[in-house]
Amino acid sequence: MDLLIFDLDGTLIDSRLDLAQAVNATRRHMGKEPLANERVYSYVGNGAPVLIRRAMGEQATEAELQEALEYFMEYYGDHDLDFTTLYPGVKESLDRLLAAGKRMAILTNKPVRMSRSIVKGLGVADHFVQVYGGNSFEFKKPNPIGIEALMRETGIDRARTLMIGDSSVDVQTARNAGVQCCGVTYGFQPETLADPAPELLVDRMEDLADWVLAR
Repeated sequence: MDLLIFDLDGTLIDSRLDLAQAVNATRRHMGKEPLANERVYSYVGNGAPVLIRRAMGEQATEAELQEALEYFMEYYGDHDLDFTTLYPGVKESLDRLLAAGKRMAILTNKPVRMSRSIVKGLGVADHFVQVYGGNSFEFKKPNPIGIEALMRETGIDRARTLMIGDSSVDVQTARNAGVQCCGVTYGFQPETLADPAPELLVDRMEDLADWVLAR
């Protein structure tokens, strides 16, 4: 595997608390009671508009959703590194993979400018040849357009490309692109990795690095 494409939230970074606090700040702004953090975590993975739509509930109007989304984006942009950290072993594993000449990229449904800012703030921006977000292309994951672009840019074919993520969205993205997938069990939605199941499951990022470097 020569091209490793990582999801961001729940895969490389633990951003749960910052996301939950931003969602609940948004709900307070809209006159609603806060949600339990665990409930907010279950809404993450399909991008900010879907997150806010889920958090605001079915009764919210389009105008309310738009106001809530704008508030959320501004609030989260100011607080996206308050508590967010790399998961244990991520930095060391990325160091090993980079030293071995592996090309690495990020493909997330989080907005691209925010994603790049977080990666830079956590000190790992230089490990990646590219960071693409949910607004980098016409379609978000699970559409394969991001993986296709990264394979084209790096000149690395499907057989040597691996998608790494924490949810069924990432597995389905890999399936749609015709590449293999590794699921991480420590992320936001490990229960969704049962169907469709990835080719590989790891409990730690070090296990992924071991697997890639042993091949």
